[in-house]
Amino acid sequence: MKNSIKFLLLAGLFTVTGCKQSNENATVTTENKPEQSVGQEGVIDDTSNPNIVQVASGSKDHTILVAAVKAAGLVTSLSNAGPFTVFAPTNAAFDKLPKGTVEDLLKPENKNKLVDVLGYHTYVGVLKAEYMQDGQEFEMVTPQKVKITKQGEKTFVNNVEIVASIETSNGIIHIIGDVLLPK
Repeated sequence: MKNSIKFLLLAGLFTVTGCKQSNENATVTTENKPEQSVGQEGVIDDTSNPNIVQVASGSKDHTILVAAVKAAGLVTSLSNAGPFTVFAPTNAAFDKLPKGTVEDLLKPENKNKLVDVLGYHTYVGVLKAEYMQDGQEFEMVTPQKVKITKQGEKTFVNNVEIVASIETSNGIIHIIGDVLLPK
């Protein structure tokens, strides 16, 4: 029994000494490295599925939406784990707004308005079109509700048709042909 205790004590002593020495010898240098404050939106690899912002950024039909997300400072939020559902108006949808509306919303002094508009397009959680029911209402990030309607196989949000859906690593994007405006 005494030999077992001595052996355990010696093994423990070697382990502690070995760990202590390796920690003393380990140095981490951060000098000469650029300071980075990149969050999840900056993660780029070849194996992960892209998030909502990355998918939208790769779409030539959503450049205005991406510019709005950037101007509103929501890139990090929409790149986080989520899950989120984004009803994503196309560039053509933004073009339907009265002349000057988009330019006005993108001004720094209108950031709060822009955040409200984008928040009205975003739901926390995943809403797949095939599971949406006629007459359902969902409260968006902006504390206002959207209403779902169904006509045959077609699904509409506030009477705007969902023309396509894209699953992402942090939720789903439903492409729509009009901008949803909060009331």
